[in-house]
Amino acid sequence: MENSFVEELRWRGMLHDIMPDTAAHLNAGKTAGYIGFDPTADSLHIGSLVQILILMHYQRAGHQPIALVGGATGMIGDPSGKSDERNLLDAETLEKNIAGIKAQLGRFLDFDTDAANPAILVNNFDWMKNYTLIDFSREIGKHITVNYMMAKDSVKKRLGTDAKVGMSFTEFTYQLLQGYDFLHLYKHYNCSLQMGGSDQWGNITTGTELIRRKAGGKAYAITCPLITKADGTKFGKTEGGNIWLDKARTSPYKFYQYWLNASDADAENYIKIFTFLTKEEIESLITEHRASPHLRLLQKRIAEEVTLLVHSQNDLDNAIKASNILFGRSTSDDLLALDAATFLDVFEGVPQAELSKSTLEDGLDILPALVGESGFLSSNGEARRALKENSIAVNKTKVGADKKLTEADLINSTYILLQRGKKTYFILKFV
Repeated sequence: MENSFVEELRWRGMLHDIMPDTAAHLNAGKTAGYIGFDPTADSLHIGSLVQILILMHYQRAGHQPIALVGGATGMIGDPSGKSDERNLLDAETLEKNIAGIKAQLGRFLDFDTDAANPAILVNNFDWMKNYTLIDFSREIGKHITVNYMMAKDSVKKRLGTDAKVGMSFTEFTYQLLQGYDFLHLYKHYNCSLQMGGSDQWGNITTGTELIRRKAGGKAYAITCPLITKADGTKFGKTEGGNIWLDKARTSPYKFYQYWLNASDADAENYIKIFTFLTKEEIESLITEHRASPHLRLLQKRIAEEVTLLVHSQNDLDNAIKASNILFGRSTSDDLLALDAATFLDVFEGVPQAELSKSTLEDGLDILPALVGESGFLSSNGEARRALKENSIAVNKTKVGADKKLTEADLINSTYILLQRGKKTYFILKFV
């Protein structure tokens, strides 16, 4: 019978490669398994979320997850899946990045030492910092041949005739360093499984080989597919860059919107990978979605589940309220409650004019606010017609020609939203 953890990954589409006998090994009892996280930034992004979820499934299956933050290997850079060498990070930046990632992982994994299978957090800099090159060459390097290392896809792609640049010795040694991580965890944490993305298979199997040759032990490997989008664009990227797990980098509203805007084809994959809904719940949702795709039931459920997982119920509620603002399913109170960052995210690209707050002291008449002060409308005549037609709104509330703008209208003490009709917006910023 296949291990429940392996079967869970398989039906969710999260299993790419698995070393023979891995499922049987996991069936034999509680095991420790690890995934490495590269500290290239002080936050992980949604590409890393797949690996986090695998560790969460692993812990839920009764095994012990180990999250390794690559303080040492982060100084070098993993060549896997890359066409050129990346910039090396300095120690201060690495330290900041590691602290940020450690804080994030605590939201997803149970590190409580009183738990039956508590998660463990390690930093490979702790065991690499005092390891000399001579010791590493004698104790590790002699066990893996250059021929073996050259056969790895991550190396061949960079050394082939089509390669744009070569590979430095620094990057070439990366698989040995990652292999040594696995050996260290095998010896000191009884860790017998390494997991990662499919581009990590070569590095992971170097570790299993090193454990076999150096320690005479048996270790195992599982990889998951790299997430791709149906339209060929890169998963986890927008025109503005990465979708981060840190709300200071990507607001909960934008995070929620990313999932809400998924295509139908992608949504059917994402609902399996990024939620903990059961197989039966997911199959029912997919059937319901296919019957009424215009309702976007899958996208809404994914957006809710993942935003709640990564952020909080309050963040989710605010993201939903903010999303409803553009579609008229909100109140002026919802708009006034928005923080500045979310307000600007919702109305990204909307033209703005900057005014002095002093203009609000005695009340700013709506007519000059629409025309002379802002340039939102081209003339007083156009503004009067719009007001007469009842097509002007301030902060989503319809107003007449007698409206005066005051500080009570300010959103986050700074903004007032003007609107003509359903879709034409303008922002007044008061400083």
